Order: sequence, then structure tokens, then C-alpha cells
Amino acid sequence: MNFSNLPLGVFDSGIGGLTVVKEIFQQLPNEKIIYFGDTARVPYGTKSKETVTRFSLEIVHFLQKKQVKLIIVACNTASAYAL
Repeated sequence: MNFSNLPLGVFDSGIGGLTVVKEIFQQLPNEKIIYFGDTARVPYGTKSKETVTRFSLEIVHFLQKKQVKLIIVACNTASAYAL
């Protein structure tokens, strides 16, 4: 499998992670990106650690099914609770 052709996966609890996507495009303009903004369950900051971890794992599994080569967690709460 040629990993160079696979997309990057980026996720956030909402749309704030799009600033990360913008920077990725500026630094790596040839990369494809799959962005998952969990706007249905935002905000994460009011949720328990267990809930944020569960949400994060669900999103990671979704992105893995899309065969991303790398997952970037652009969500502060998910980074603090789930990593």
C-alpha cells in the first residue's frame, strides 16, 4: 500500500479545527484531508472524561475506515482526556 496517497484525518468537536486544516494546506498543499467536526455533540468541555474518550474512539474508528495515514486531534478537550 502506498501511504503517500492516503489522506490525513483531522478531528475536532466542532469547526475550530478548520484552522489546523488551513495550516496543513499551507504547509503541505498536496495532502488530501478528511475532516470530522463533531458538531452534533459539541461542546466536549461539558462532557465527562469517559464520554469524550468514547466519542474520540468512535471518530478514530471512523477515520481508520477511511484509510487515513495519520490522525491529527485538533480538539483540546479530546487531547486532554483521550490521548
